[in-house]
Amino acid sequence: MKSQKTGTAAKAPNKAERRGFLRNATVSTAAVAAMAASGFPKPSLAQGLKKWRMGTTWPKNFPGLGTGGNTLAKFIGDASAGKLTVEVYGGGEIVPGFETMDAVANGTLEMGHGAPYYWKGKVPAAEFIASMPFGMNVMEQNAWIQFGGGQELADKVYRQLGCKFFTSGNTGVQAGGWFNKEINSFEDYQGLKMHIPGLGGEVVKAAGGNVVSLRGGEIPPALQSGAIDATKWVGPYNDLAFGLYKSARFYYYPGWQEPATLLDNFINIKAWEGLDSEQKAIITTANAYTNLFVLNEFVSNNNAALNTLRKDHGVILKKFPDPVLNGLGALAGQVLRELAAQDPLSQEVMDSILKFRAPAINYAAFSEQAFYNARSLPFKYVR
Repeated sequence: MKSQKTGTAAKAPNKAERRGFLRNATVSTAAVAAMAASGFPKPSLAQGLKKWRMGTTWPKNFPGLGTGGNTLAKFIGDASAGKLTVEVYGGGEIVPGFETMDAVANGTLEMGHGAPYYWKGKVPAAEFIASMPFGMNVMEQNAWIQFGGGQELADKVYRQLGCKFFTSGNTGVQAGGWFNKEINSFEDYQGLKMHIPGLGGEVVKAAGGNVVSLRGGEIPPALQSGAIDATKWVGPYNDLAFGLYKSARFYYYPGWQEPATLLDNFINIKAWEGLDSEQKAIITTANAYTNLFVLNEFVSNNNAALNTLRKDHGVILKKFPDPVLNGLGALAGQVLRELAAQDPLSQEVMDSILKFRAPAINYAAFSEQAFYNARSLPFKYVR
């Protein structure tokens, strides 16, 4: 299986260098056995060069999500002039996507790229970092990470996973989902069979829905056959590429369940601590760049994809009625409080988010929300 290489490749040693290395190196029998057990070459360190491997939870080159890992790896390789390179593997190439965290924690991989709510089974607080229903938008979430204590709390959470945490992309506000049944009242969630991950799934379950867990490739046929009535995927960019418009009639908005979904880059803590200050600075800057790059990719492609879904595929856009959103919002608050009360670290993370969210809502009403309302007024503009 060919791997995708990113960054600047290290110069291969010549024959004399290789012979010198073999003469002077002492390799234990156990080390040889361990290396032989893997079909993939282990990371190398030669002439001061480091080669790391990053596993992702997504298929290789998956639009918006998978390309984030590629962007991160290329930046690291370029900025370090090839002294630290990162080879990217999609989910399933070395380990299954959802086992990426275990592989990074135990040192099989140095880095991983995914989303925090995938690790809720290991540390429940990780789910709150990813996105909270009716929580913060992407600007507020990024500000909380950088200035509201979010980075310190995320590091605390990921330390329990044996990793260093970085924000490394964001989807922005997602779509509400694809439905084969109209949602006209809060009661329409009773018995609704829906694929929806994260805390949003807990809210749908509390509303009387049946939450069904499916792998990505299983979703379209399940939706088409009636095995599920609805699904939440990401937004127009990914949903168009996934062909979900072929399997459902109604496309609902807004994405109350994931108003901004943070993507994570996690690094084996020993590998991170083994870097020098320059390498740490490069990785930190690379993640800051990737975080913005991925968001911009989603915004740009969502614009075009939504037009394609409507004009070329006749997708019917439906807004959740306000009474439905009001009911979901009240229920979400109750569900979040109950889940956080079960785990002190989850409570600490949620309390920090809520503390930041309250003044952010007030400011948004004065700034972004007020501007969006003004921009939507029916005045004539440049055409």
